[in-house]
This record gives sequence, structure tokens and C-alpha cells, in this order.
Amino acid sequence: MLELLAPAGSAEALRAAVQNGADAVYLGAGAFNARMSAANFSLEELDAAVTYCHIRGVKVFLTLNTLVTDREMPAAAEQIAATATAGVDAFIVQDLGVAALCAQIAPTVPVHASTQMSLHSLSGVRAAAELGIARVILARELSRENLRVILRNSPVETELFVHGALCMCHSGQCYLSSVVGQRSGNRGRCAQPCRLPYGYGRFEPTRYPMSLKDSCLLGAVGELDKMGCTSLKIEGRMKRPEYVAITTRIYRKAIDGAQPSAEELRDLENIFSRQGFTRGYYDGALGGAMFGVHRDEPPARGLLSQARASYESGELQRIPVRFFAVLRAGEPAMLAVEDRAGHLCKTTGPVPAAAVSRALTEQDLAARLAKTGGTPFYSEGCKAHIAPSLQLSAADINAMRRELLTQLTALRGRAAAPAQGSAVMPAAAPGHAGAPVVNVAIRSAEQLTPALRAANIATLYAPLSEIVTRLSVFARVPDNMTLCAILPRVITEQETPNVLRQLDEAYDAGVREALCGNLGHVALARSRGFRVRGDYGFNLFNSRTAEALQKMDLASVTASFELSLPQLRDLGKPVDTEMIVYGRLPLMLTENCLIKDRNGICACDGAVKLIDRKSEEFYLLRDPGTCRTEVLNGKKLYLLDQQAKLAALGLWGIRLQFTTESASQVDQVLRALEKGAPFDQGACTRGLYLRGVE
Repeated sequence: MLELLAPAGSAEALRAAVQNGADAVYLGAGAFNARMSAANFSLEELDAAVTYCHIRGVKVFLTLNTLVTDREMPAAAEQIAATATAGVDAFIVQDLGVAALCAQIAPTVPVHASTQMSLHSLSGVRAAAELGIARVILARELSRENLRVILRNSPVETELFVHGALCMCHSGQCYLSSVVGQRSGNRGRCAQPCRLPYGYGRFEPTRYPMSLKDSCLLGAVGELDKMGCTSLKIEGRMKRPEYVAITTRIYRKAIDGAQPSAEELRDLENIFSRQGFTRGYYDGALGGAMFGVHRDEPPARGLLSQARASYESGELQRIPVRFFAVLRAGEPAMLAVEDRAGHLCKTTGPVPAAAVSRALTEQDLAARLAKTGGTPFYSEGCKAHIAPSLQLSAADINAMRRELLTQLTALRGRAAAPAQGSAVMPAAAPGHAGAPVVNVAIRSAEQLTPALRAANIATLYAPLSEIVTRLSVFARVPDNMTLCAILPRVITEQETPNVLRQLDEAYDAGVREALCGNLGHVALARSRGFRVRGDYGFNLFNSRTAEALQKMDLASVTASFELSLPQLRDLGKPVDTEMIVYGRLPLMLTENCLIKDRNGICACDGAVKLIDRKSEEFYLLRDPGTCRTEVLNGKKLYLLDQQAKLAALGLWGIRLQFTTESASQVDQVLRALEKGAPFDQGACTRGLYLRGVE
């Protein structure tokens, strides 16, 4: 049976979800969750929330789905221990280091991989399973065909967002909010700059090229069930409780096999939408029809009051119980109740009286015990042994029933203490002493200039698709420079055969290393004999994550460019670690082609610019080997004049990332590296290395 998972951004929203049929809720408590602006729960409120939910057979999943610094790890450990004790049923995690910490402290509490882990392939799901992940929340961008392969073959539980807001960027790979405003989406602080107007070449206040409509897969519920999906998830921890009530009720109805009415579909749109809904990703129908903006039109008053009544008045009877009774002459009446989880409660009542006019029958007793209104329970039957010619008053039966259900409520709300472990500190790993090696990433064969081939470069990174297309050019890479193929940042099931073919071609041409930024891509590269290096897509933010990546036997890793220089210095480096020090930082990776969406024409050869309301520029480039769009920062990251500071960070390497540069500009940057040319404040940025992020 499909699980319905609803958002609980507040205690009121939690009640709205439960009373409208959610099987599970997800919520945040304290720090370290991706909706830091939601009300969230204190530890005391979480205790009450877990008790409330468990009484009603609803699971509680705690969101711990942000990147965590080394200094924050002790607080994260305390939160994991305390919330496990409170009885949460799972942790939702983005950070590989936090996932490892959960396993150490609360080994019996399942860990779910957040959509922020960017898992979009069966290979990624299997890699997560090998790390001990019990459930994977799949990328929102997956089509029906890709989902079918994953869902039917997944070794662990799967979860999919079916309703609510869609991020323009692949989750976990968006750095737009952090780079432009220091509010990191990976840290739960996203300011949603993608929802603002932008223009192509000039600012256009009425154009919203990165604001997607909300998803609505209501019509696909039955199909997803047949594919083998475990859980359907509604987005909305920032939305009002009435929204939670309405969406949960309608999806509950669909899961239970009933067709939602036209009025209910209108209710969905009225409570919140962005000019309607889309199922473009699911149907593989990308393009302009997926885009829309929210209009501040309040829902009808009657709709809101009706939604509130669903969780403020009465109680949804959702827990089946069976009653058992024994009534004998001269003995106190005995009554018991049992739920399907095996909780059994017993009580005794008055001695039955001799019947005067009509004896109590099993049917009479069952009817009276079935009056469980105002509780979460409903009777699915009564088995009774009643001696002949006995009577027990309705008041006595009601009192015994109330006593039993009070006992059962307390028993169901009592959480058994989970097994507790202790956090194991990562081993000290200061990294390398002295100046790091220089690595270079290029985007096109034209950037492999004679000056670059002659430079003292340790590793040359180039897109896999570019290498196999221009083998003759890359054959001229000198022997003292390692050529490493960059895999696409997203590789779906449909794209996997082509990527594997390209890996075979590159291997036959002598390439032996691959740069991967996703859990699922590591196994693909290794299956073709490649030594794997880790890219920035792993969001390496703390020493525990570095240790987790070391255990994956990566040859090197790339530190997150959301770290500050002091955090980079203190980061444990049990495996060779590099940082990006030059280039246009990647801010978004979009499934929708922003270049084509401009005018309906595929024109990926040149760079296109988006302009925001502050006249800041953002470059749009085709993601190599795919039809996705990369949004790059207009200003170039520049730390080439900071080489003395970089030498003190314990790094193995520093990376120059060339994207829009011409061949002559590549040579110019190489000269700047050699001379330590000064920083140009107008054209360049220090990124987040000096500012840090919230």
C-alpha cells in the first residue's frame, strides 16, 4: 500500500495532515533542516508531536537535510540523540557525514536520502543502499520511463514528490541563493531568487524564466503504485495548514482508489498554485508550459473554514481495534481491546445483573462498543462470551470502553527507547603541506592551447563527450599531465547506455580517470575500469563527509565552494582535496533548457546571458554532453593572487575552471597564475571563501 507523506511545518499543520489521512509526516526540529524559515518544532513540541502521531498510527520523519560544518557537528549529534529518544521514525539526510553520524548515534533509526542528494538513477539508489540508506527520495525531474526502471529494481524504499513546488535547479546542486546573497539552499536558507524576474540580454520585469509551476501528479497515483513506489510526498512545510489539509485529503482519496471530483481539483488549485499545475517532468514534456508565477489571490473563505474544520473538529477514526468480552453470572465483567500492532489492554467492570426483560446479546454489546466517536479508533469486530440471561447497563459498557481506549491511547503513544551509540570522531587528517598542485578544467578542445599543454599542470579535466568527439586533440595532452574525463552531472537511465559507450571509447584512447559529482556515477565509471575523483557535486562540507568519501575509495575530492577559507583549513583531508580558485561558478543545473525557452530554438553554441533586476549577469551554457542548462555566475571567482594563503590550507590541488574563456583568455589566466596578478574587483569575485554562508 502506498504511503502518503505530508508536510508538517507547524503543530497545526501536523494535525491537518493526520486528520486528513496522512500515513506519515515530515518535520523539522531545531537547526539542520532545509526549511529554516518554517515554524519547526522544539524538542518538547516534538515529543508531543510524536506521541500524537504514533497514537494514530502515523510515522514521523525528521528532516536533517542540510550541510553541516565541523563546528556544528556536536550540536547535530545532540539533536540526533534527543530526537531519536523522542521516537522519530526516520531521519531525512542530505550530508553524507550526517548520515554516518546518524548511524553511529541511532543505529536502529532508518536514514532516508533527501532529494538534496540528487539521486536520479538506479545506480545512485544502489550506491545509497550500500551506504546503509533505507529509503531514497528521488529527483523531481525524472520522467515516467526513468522512474519505472528505478522503482521496479530499487533494493530500498523509494519516495517521490507528487505535489507542490518545483525547484528550477536539480536539488542539492543549486548555489544561486548562496552566491548572490549568502543564503545557502543547502543550508536551509534559500531566498528563492529563481522566482524573481529576469531578462535575456536585458532585464524584463514581467519575465520569469526560472519560475516553474507546482507539480501535480494526482492522475499518476495508480501508475506509481503499480511501478512499486513506496511513498508519495506532498511538498509544503512553508505553506498554511489549510493547504496541508486539502492536499492530503485529496491525495488520500486518490490512493484509496477513488476519483477526485472536479470540485476537489478546483480546491487544489485555489488553495495554492502558480497559474495552474504541471506534470511536465513526469510526462517528459519540458518547455514553456511548465512555467508560472504565484498570484497573491486569497483562497475563498469557505474553502479555508472547511479545511480548518477537518482538523479542528472531531477526530478521524483510523485505527482498527477488536474487542473481547466475558460476562459470567456472579463475576465482574471482563473487557479487552487489541489493535493490529498487538497492543492489548484489559479492564473489569461491575458484576452483570440478571436480565429483567431482555438479555444482553453479543450483537448488542458489539454495537455499544463500536461507539468510539471522538477517538482515533474504530471497531472492526467484537468476540464475546456472554452467559445466558445477563444484563449490563449501557453506562457501564461505555465506561469500560472509555477506560480501555484511554489505556490503549497511552500504550500506543509510549515510545520504546531506541538503541543508542556514540559519535566517533574522525581521525585527524591535516592534508598536504606546502603549495598544492595546479589542476585545470576546460569545456572545449579549443581551450587546450599550446600554452596550457606546456604549463605545469597536474590534472586536466575535460568533458567526457568532448574527449570522445575530439580524440585527436586530446591525444596531444603531454605525458606529465593526467587527462581526466568529467562525467555529466546528471545521468538518467535513458542516458546511461550512451555514457557507458563514451567511457569505453575514452578508455580505449588511454584515459584512465573520471571526475564524478554524484553517488550514482562512481559505479558507472568503475564498471569501465576508471579511477574516480570526486567533484563539487558531492557538497563536501565537513570532515565526516570527507571520511565517508575516503571510504568510497575516491582518488581525490573537491571541497564545497560554499566553505570559507578558515573552514577549508580546518576541514579534515583524509583523501587528496582540491578547491576551485578560478572561474565562473556553476549556480544551477536545469532540466529545462533555458536557452531554448528564450525563443523556442536550440542555439547552444554561444553563451546566452540572463540579467536580473540589479543588472547582474548570469551566463547560460549547455551542460556538456546533455541538453540541460548550466547557469554560471557572471563574475569570475579569482584567488590567483592568494597563493600563499592557499598553500596553508592543506590542499592537494587548486583548480582553474575554464568555461566561457577563449583560447587567448585561457593563456592570459595562465600568465596571471604564474605572476599572481591582482584581483579585479569589477570583473571578479572572491566567491564565498571570504564571506561564508548562512
